[in-house]
Amino acid sequence: MPKIEIITRHPKGAPKGPPLLFVHGAFTHAGIWDVHFLPYLAECGYTAHAISLRGHGGSEGHGLLPWTGLADYVADLVGTINALPTKPVLIGHSLGGMVVQRYLRTAKAPGAVLMASPPPYGMWDSTLGMAFRDPVLIHQLTMLMTFGPGVVDIGAVRRAMVSDRMSDSELLTYEPLFQSESQRVMVDMIAFDPFSWLPAPSLPVLVMGAGHDAFLSAGQVTATARAFGTSAVIFPEMAHCMMIEPDWRTAADLIAEFVEGLQG
Repeated sequence: MPKIEIITRHPKGAPKGPPLLFVHGAFTHAGIWDVHFLPYLAECGYTAHAISLRGHGGSEGHGLLPWTGLADYVADLVGTINALPTKPVLIGHSLGGMVVQRYLRTAKAPGAVLMASPPPYGMWDSTLGMAFRDPVLIHQLTMLMTFGPGVVDIGAVRRAMVSDRMSDSELLTYEPLFQSESQRVMVDMIAFDPFSWLPAPSLPVLVMGAGHDAFLSAGQVTATARAFGTSAVIFPEMAHCMMIEPDWRTAADLIAEFVEGLQG
């Protein structure tokens, strides 16, 4: 297994509750959680970790990224969890949400948060819908996947990742958070799985979506929630990357409330 980058923020006093482990989505890395979420949730009293999946951020495996699959990312998560002294609450965003879902097929966690996460059956309907709605965006995302953010129009990054409430100048400061992605894993994500595993109803899960998400509709987020026997919380003004949206704290506070409830 390649060396995996992990960013950790500790609370000032003794941590409360289980630790938190954040798994990023496609085209980014662990640093996207460290802009707001990790330091804020550490201030709330939690030990907060974020990993960069292989080929992302400071992790090894960049040279093999185009051939890396979903099972490889799940292995990164398994290895990270096994190295922690306490099983964490898992928070997965987008692709990271699918990684968390695959992990939960064979393992347990105190709880899970799925942010803008595809349904268990995959992203085939979401990708098809985007291809009809915005073929230019699909082309730009293919360029981002292959060559990284340097060749992509900033307008495409905005449409895919954030809302119009973020200025271009602020978005440019976040450019180091975005990178190329595995072609193979995107095929894995699109693959239709009509017999998807359904989780045990006892697993506490929080499902969150964004009203201006270019990848997933509210209906698809609701399908994710339905698979886990819960209801989705949709933030109507947010876009896909909720953790860097102007009102990111609303999402972070909901996670903190959810984790606190696990201890009740």
